[in-house]
Amino acid sequence: VPEVIYRILEEPVSKDEVLGKTDVPQTLQEFMSEMKQSRSDAKAFALRLREMIVLLEQRTRTAKIQEYLYRHVASSSIPKQLHCLALKLANEHSNNAAARLQLPSAELVPALVDNSYFHFVLASDNVLAASVVATSLVKNALRPEKFVLHIITDRKTYSPMQAWFSLHPLDPAIIEVKALHQFDWLSKGKVPVLEAMEKDQRVRSQFRGGSSAIVANDTEKPQVIAAKLQALSPKYNSLMNHIRIHLPELFPSLNKVVFLDDDIVIQTDLSPLWDIDMNGKVNGAVETCRGEDSFVMSKRFKSYLNFSHPLIAKNFDRNECAWAYGMNIFDLEAWRKTNISLTYYHWLEENFKSDLSLWQLGTLPPGLIAFYGHVHVIDPFWHMLGLGYQDNTTLADAETAGVIHFNGRAKPWLDIAFPQLRPLWAKYIDFSDKFIKGCHIRAS
Repeated sequence: VPEVIYRILEEPVSKDEVLGKTDVPQTLQEFMSEMKQSRSDAKAFALRLREMIVLLEQRTRTAKIQEYLYRHVASSSIPKQLHCLALKLANEHSNNAAARLQLPSAELVPALVDNSYFHFVLASDNVLAASVVATSLVKNALRPEKFVLHIITDRKTYSPMQAWFSLHPLDPAIIEVKALHQFDWLSKGKVPVLEAMEKDQRVRSQFRGGSSAIVANDTEKPQVIAAKLQALSPKYNSLMNHIRIHLPELFPSLNKVVFLDDDIVIQTDLSPLWDIDMNGKVNGAVETCRGEDSFVMSKRFKSYLNFSHPLIAKNFDRNECAWAYGMNIFDLEAWRKTNISLTYYHWLEENFKSDLSLWQLGTLPPGLIAFYGHVHVIDPFWHMLGLGYQDNTTLADAETAGVIHFNGRAKPWLDIAFPQLRPLWAKYIDFSDKFIKGCHIRAS
């Protein structure tokens, strides 16, 4: 009997086998009831079972693809509340001199290059997200007067960002708001990150196609379709996502900075990060291959790089432990003595030549390669990950971390955020603020 069943189930299945059939059992109970009533032999049992499985597989695949599509749309679109906030602040910037203050004020400008201060860098085109990072950083600082936060944004967000921090000062901390076009280094000659973005956009548009074409493909696995949809996310073609590779050139006078992503929340004083002995390494980061949460903390090189490609398999160890972007200590002095940036762009070029097949999208995979051998592992307390793609992390556990990171699609400013974790982010927003209220931004 098992041999008969196995033989039937192993036969190739046509995708049209159950098309149009209305009498296929929908549940296990229906299937068992039908089999008992008909007293079928093993062959009939197996044929009916195969019909049922094929039908359920088709429905499951369709449901998964729809879920990925909806989440792609939800995570890629700009919520109207954030769009409203940017417009209101831009209007305020043009009409209110108080919203156009020099940041920082002239007497504090020397602190921007003073290495006796604690320097943090935040690159973002999201005013609300940047405000949460800045507020949580300063409110939890033991010596905020020694904190300098350099906020880098793009041209379109510069006015709203400047207006927000002009009207919402975080004294005694020092806040600098600067647009990319205001950096001398970026405005002179060819900049590799800009060239890479142009190539990346061109190759991806040819290689990936639009979302309709991606979803219409009925031969690829849902996970592959999800990855291709993710490729269309605007963040992968955002300069904000790539700029960290040029920190030594952007801040030539600084010896050390802590780089912060805009989807994190700081819950402790970060000045002790400057006391960590980096042992000559460039990048202080939390490893992501060890930890109690086996889902989040199980990432190795094989999780990001395509080891079926000979170029990757030849040069890297698939079981090498990965590390996280989001809260990183960068020793810029040590960095300037390396070829990290050149390595980064060499491998970006190799990826373009390979039709973007060397790794999953994002800046972490080429970062893993470029910083290979230059990473100093820091305590996991400083960076808890995964709050944007799983809800296994409890509120109590998240509250014990120094920095929490909403990496993943479910950003805390989106409707798809996990409701039990969002309060950790929302607590740093003043919902009585006139701009916040005026754009109907709510705590939940």
